[in-house]
Amino acid sequence: MSHILVTGGAGYIGAHTVRALLATGHRVSVLDDLSVGHRHNIPGGVTLHEVDLADARATSRAVAESGPDAVVHFAGATEAGLSLRDPARFYRINVVGSYHLAEALRHSGTPPVVYSSSSAVYGQPDTVPIREDATKAPTSVYGRTKLDAEGLFAAYHVAYGLRSTALRYFNAAGASSDASIGEEHPHETHLIPLAILAAQQGRPMTLFGTDYPTPDGTCIRDYVHVEDLAAAHVLAVEALLAGAPGDAYNVGVGAGFSNRAVLAAVAHVTGAALDVTEAPRRAGDPAELVADAAKITSALGWRPRFTQLEQIVATAAAWHATQGPKASAAASKKP
Repeated sequence: MSHILVTGGAGYIGAHTVRALLATGHRVSVLDDLSVGHRHNIPGGVTLHEVDLADARATSRAVAESGPDAVVHFAGATEAGLSLRDPARFYRINVVGSYHLAEALRHSGTPPVVYSSSSAVYGQPDTVPIREDATKAPTSVYGRTKLDAEGLFAAYHVAYGLRSTALRYFNAAGASSDASIGEEHPHETHLIPLAILAAQQGRPMTLFGTDYPTPDGTCIRDYVHVEDLAAAHVLAVEALLAGAPGDAYNVGVGAGFSNRAVLAAVAHVTGAALDVTEAPRRAGDPAELVADAAKITSALGWRPRFTQLEQIVATAAAWHATQGPKASAAASKKP
């Protein structure tokens, strides 16, 4: 099978995708600076290039040494709220880092790229569910940098023949089915793990925004299980390896759940009552983001296995209960 280089392969979604690629017979190497990812997420036998994409020379050397048939590009900064406070960091990591990777690939035989994009490229949508041809008007610097990187790869396809596919996924959630990999962030910002941490530790948690134009006043999101996301990346990279020109696809379940519904699901799965404090909206949070994923289903045959919110929450809770106590304690602390 083919050799796939996974940038950010020690991180949450990247590590699940490394595992899925290996399970389908591919050879995998990882490029990661370990600033967010974890060495223990990388399976034995997988080569790690400990490189920061901000270092153009090191990136070029790693790509040349690995000689991949294709690349899956996760490495990037992801927190929308932080992007508004520190835009320089997001442009440096998400845009300049992607540029350095694209340049390295351009000079190494132009292996195709699956780019980890985001529903944040749409901003506040005019209609829901959101199709790929919807207006792109990001409300955060994070979303803008994701859209800019998509544009960079599209331009490199036209000018240099570097084919790419962008996967615009919605809210990644859950943990591996065997509870071995979960969300292990130094500063957790995602609702499901924060609610599980609050339930585990018996502490209050904050619900941001209760005045949105939604049925219960809280944000509505499309939660897609991380193993389903990994499967989408495998299908996308295999399509490129088979000669597909590349495209952009939404990856989501196609159903939205409010923040209050998420809290109720966590309480039900963990059996713990949550002490919730309400707070104003966070900057850059659209009211409703739900995917129309018909395109990736039609083109690549992708279908989610995890379609129920409590299914997704249960896998995350299992990881926190068995593998995550130390990570949970670290994530609950302020930076």
